[in-house]
Amino acid sequence: MSEASSFSRRRLLQGAGAMWLLSVSPLGLAADSQIIAVRVWPASTYTRVTLESTHQLKYRQFALSNPARLVVDIDGVQLNSVLKKLGNLVHPDDPYIKSARVGQFSPQTLRLVFELKQDVAPHLFALKPVAEFKERLVMDLYPANSDSEKDPLLALLEDYNKGSLDKIPQAEQGPKPGKAGRDRPISIMIDPGHGGEDPGATGKYKTHEKDVVLKIGRRLKALIEQEPNMQAYMTRNEDVFIPLGVRVAKARKQRVDLFVSIHADAFSDRSAHGSSVFALSTKGATSTAARYLAKTQNASDLIGGVSRSGDRYLDHTMFDMVQSLTITDSLKFGKAVLDHMGGINRLHKDSVEQAGFAVLKAPEIPSILVETAFISNVEEERKLRTAAFQQQVAESILKGIKAYFASGAARVRRS
Repeated sequence: MSEASSFSRRRLLQGAGAMWLLSVSPLGLAADSQIIAVRVWPASTYTRVTLESTHQLKYRQFALSNPARLVVDIDGVQLNSVLKKLGNLVHPDDPYIKSARVGQFSPQTLRLVFELKQDVAPHLFALKPVAEFKERLVMDLYPANSDSEKDPLLALLEDYNKGSLDKIPQAEQGPKPGKAGRDRPISIMIDPGHGGEDPGATGKYKTHEKDVVLKIGRRLKALIEQEPNMQAYMTRNEDVFIPLGVRVAKARKQRVDLFVSIHADAFSDRSAHGSSVFALSTKGATSTAARYLAKTQNASDLIGGVSRSGDRYLDHTMFDMVQSLTITDSLKFGKAVLDHMGGINRLHKDSVEQAGFAVLKAPEIPSILVETAFISNVEEERKLRTAAFQQQVAESILKGIKAYFASGAARVRRS
């Protein structure tokens, strides 16, 4: 973001005061809309508030000052017991919302008032029904006076919302200078799948995939940071929703050497079990199961909720010779990890499978998706809940990383 555009944006937000902000939903509204769920997801990068309803909501937003407040009016909705719980959902540690209250402003208008801890840039949008969710109104509260240079993730989210996520300068693409592991540390981006509004798969005992894989990701990061020639980054280190394209872009911005996305799959047949490793394919999936899995994982943006129908980076990347070489490296990397995963759990397949996973589409970064176990399998769900198995998974992935570089496979594109 240029200094001029950043300055203009701050002036607009800081001067909002009691000024109306253009944010009215385009479609009409059924007169008997009912709020059936309210959720608040606080995170350091942004806080998300979600209202789930029986019909699409017509809303307006504006800002008030002294104290700073965000006000959202919703037409055709009546105050109910679900809405009355909104204030109790605001966490004391929320960096953006101090308190929230809701009331019946008029017979046909419901009013939500969020008292703020700092100036925010509110981003409101509607989501159509998907999976188990009905109509949703999403309110993302970003910091108004953020320093994008100091917060790369926030900068990427801003670019994503503006539709300019794919504009990475040529000089900032590809691996960093020098041989990884010799001239500089090997850098790895750890991607705990799902998060926030998107829980991922859920086991019989209500274990959420997003929680388990975040714990594994943190363990893997801690292990990597103990290595003298490695460093690790995470696409998310909180219970926050990050769009797939932003996860890929963060890895590219950091110019990491490897990308590892961590998941725990589910299947309709609870007897399905075992660990798997996947790489990208641009020519179709290697099996029906791989195709199904890629479809469900790629639906994360629909479930987690993004205001854009797609991103140019994900939809229109040119898969040239660089991408083909990267896929070859990804398969070698995946096999090294799979071999070690087989030492702690049964393997669902003894070879690396491929499909069109959106999160693996960084053109120049060998990327794999690790399905640690089937959370839908009762036995494996129990294992996934234990610190011991989470640590074993993290250790196996690290062993795979080491084996990949030790074998010389990584030197083909890094020398």
